[in-house]
Amino acid sequence: MAGNYYPPFSLRISEELLDKIKYIAEENKRSANKEIEFVLEQYVKKYEKENGKID
Repeated sequence: MAGNYYPPFSLRISEELLDKIKYIAEENKRSANKEIEFVLEQYVKKYEKENGKID
């Protein structure tokens, strides 16, 4: 991904889960979107550490 372009992506999750993500995001001084992005980045890093880099 080049630069700061983030293609739109729709995610369907339960209202309960979204509320919990918003709570955690607020604790971490992030938006819910940035919290989800952070968690996904951590997941990918863990995966790559265990399985090798994804090109």
